[in-house]
Amino acid sequence: MMEKRKKIECRRCGRCCLADFTAYVTDEDIARWKAEQRDDILEILEREHGAWEGDHLVSSETGRALHGCPFFMFDGENFCCAIHETRPATCRHYEPGSSEICPQFRKTRVDG
Repeated sequence: MMEKRKKIECRRCGRCCLADFTAYVTDEDIARWKAEQRDDILEILEREHGAWEGDHLVSSETGRALHGCPFFMFDGENFCCAIHETRPATCRHYEPGSSEICPQFRKTRVDG
């Protein structure tokens, strides 16, 4: 039988945001942020530019270990994105449960 995925709602656990610092910002994302005059985003991306050191990423400027997206936040109740309204394309297109990163991955599998 072929395996299908069913749509599920995001639980806002943040695992996808913590999985890998390299959120794969596209040239289109950068152009949009420049057009929106989001220097705050561009400065963080420049400052937090990651470089591989062994098996983990570090800030190329400070040498500090990088863990997850720099825009990932906890508001006291929920995890959230500080730039949700203009987040990178890779984040906008991520489907909850579509990868093993997501705790709901198994829930998306149904026999078809």
